[in-house]
Amino acid sequence: MKPAAFEYCRADTLDEALALLSEFGEDAAILAGGMSLGAMLNMRLVRPAAVIDINRIAGLDGAERAGAWLETGATCRQADALGSGEVAAAAPLLSLALPYVGHFQTRSRGTLGGSVAHADPSAEIPLCLATLGGEVVLASRSRRRRLPATEFFEGALTTRRAPDELITALRWPAAPAGAGCAFEEIAQRRGDFAIAAAAALAALAPDGTLRALRFGLGGVEERPLRVDTAGAIGAPADAGTAEALARAAAEAVAPIEDPRASRAYRRQLVRVLGARVLMRAFRAARAGG
Repeated sequence: MKPAAFEYCRADTLDEALALLSEFGEDAAILAGGMSLGAMLNMRLVRPAAVIDINRIAGLDGAERAGAWLETGATCRQADALGSGEVAAAAPLLSLALPYVGHFQTRSRGTLGGSVAHADPSAEIPLCLATLGGEVVLASRSRRRRLPATEFFEGALTTRRAPDELITALRWPAAPAGAGCAFEEIAQRRGDFAIAAAAALAALAPDGTLRALRFGLGGVEERPLRVDTAGAIGAPADAGTAEALARAAAEAVAPIEDPRASRAYRRQLVRVLGARVLMRAFRAARAGG
């Protein structure tokens, strides 16, 4: 199939893009990488009155460290982020997850902001942003605001972005010194949507116990999940702690069911994959990151 007719609008500045969003509202679609939008247009799953191309807007494609945060622009290409030393140093979990995103051809066009805006429950980039406690920066003609990723995602392909708002950047908390990270997913084939994914960041105290821990799950429910790990702070970074956290997470989740996997299978994946990823993060932290 081919898309239904729409008006193509190329914004050269942020102000132009926001003016167009104010004009078209819910009848607009944003074109950044187009890896998801293109297919949805062709299948007529979406029929916008206007497609607003933001690729020419200066300043939205970089990655810059600002104090305790790394800020990546909405049109920062996934391939560029994967090759960025700045991203590897400040957000090593994202660097580990990016090779799982689609294929190298799609990563050359796909954007970080586009993945977050699309909000696929199986997507790796939203999972990392939620796991790390990152933020989504939004702009409209009337306001600027930041939302925690855990609040931004509401459900499958559903976010708290208002129709007149544009994601301009993502904010990633810089990893603690010596932190260890791990990411892994189970899919039918490499590059397919994840049936389940797990992400973890761990930092150790001098005595080897946990002083910081982030643990997240993707593909299990209709939005990425950040698991509560407060009770593990001060616990030993060992297999017992990893298995207990993964087991508790598996009991707490409400897994989705689809043709790829049953609820019971996804729950079991949380238990097994979660413990494995946590242990890998613990080992990386002991090795100094």
